[in-house]
Amino acid sequence: MRYFSNSNDRIFARTKAVIGRKVKYCHPPASVHVVEELLRDFKSGEKSHEDFWIMMGDKYVYIRYFAVRDENGDYSGTLEVTQDIAPIKALEGEKRLMS
Repeated sequence: MRYFSNSNDRIFARTKAVIGRKVKYCHPPASVHVVEELLRDFKSGEKSHEDFWIMMGDKYVYIRYFAVRDENGDYSGTLEVTQDIAPIKALEGEKRLMS
């Protein structure tokens, strides 16, 4: 299974050409060893997810990786989800439903 989403507020530029590409080739060379270790942990079953957060200019980027497993629990790939959480961190007080 393959999934690709695209939006105007995408944090890391990607095209559909990344579908099927090894995830380590979508990262800077200095972090490839971290990606490879994470994938080993996913494949071995030691981990099922991992979270990172970094500052990128005015964005506070939350990056989540999830191991994708089939119905037998066998590793079949990795899902990466990114979000700029700066607006969330700036929240104060509360907003109730429909207020």
